[in-house]
Amino acid sequence: MSNELRTATSRIILALYRDGHPDKAMLAGLRNAPTITSQRAQTVWPLIMGNLDERQLSHSEDGTPSPEEVAVYTAIRFYAIYQQGNDGAQVYASAWDKGAKGVTLFGALGNLRGNEDLRIATDRRVQPLLATTNVAGVINGLTHLVSILKANSGVQKIDFAALAQDLYWLQGSYEQASRIRLRWGQQYFSVKQADTQTEGEKN
Repeated sequence: MSNELRTATSRIILALYRDGHPDKAMLAGLRNAPTITSQRAQTVWPLIMGNLDERQLSHSEDGTPSPEEVAVYTAIRFYAIYQQGNDGAQVYASAWDKGAKGVTLFGALGNLRGNEDLRIATDRRVQPLLATTNVAGVINGLTHLVSILKANSGVQKIDFAALAQDLYWLQGSYEQASRIRLRWGQQYFSVKQADTQTEGEKN
């Protein structure tokens, strides 16, 4: 399921980018619609629902979106935020394929953390998020982190499709969500550990 979501999210992002001619209307709609149920999100519904399998779509009588829909929508919204102002350059790339040129979101934040001027402010955002168990709270915190990343390091290519996969599992059991938080922490703090080791070797 999770790999299928990653593939579907990648297709959607590439469709939004359109080989260097981004769909500005859809991207603007995504940026201005915090959730998939927002009215402005309707512009991207056909793209999302056309790339998800029937079993991944919500069949709830009250219209509650499925975990897959929430995960994919959130990831492509973050892509839209990060892509803004970079029409001529794709800011998405896989972090897992052979010859991968992308990094995970928390790996990119970890790289940003290497800047002493940004480390304290970034830690203050990341550490409470890793302790958050409420999905809506996590998504809200991630929104701020994506904005920080865009403002300070817009050149890193982020694997938003992998983030969709993580967000799907985050909505699963407590154990699954805990593993995702641990993975994010590993991706974020491992960069600092590498810096510390390098400094020790220099000394």
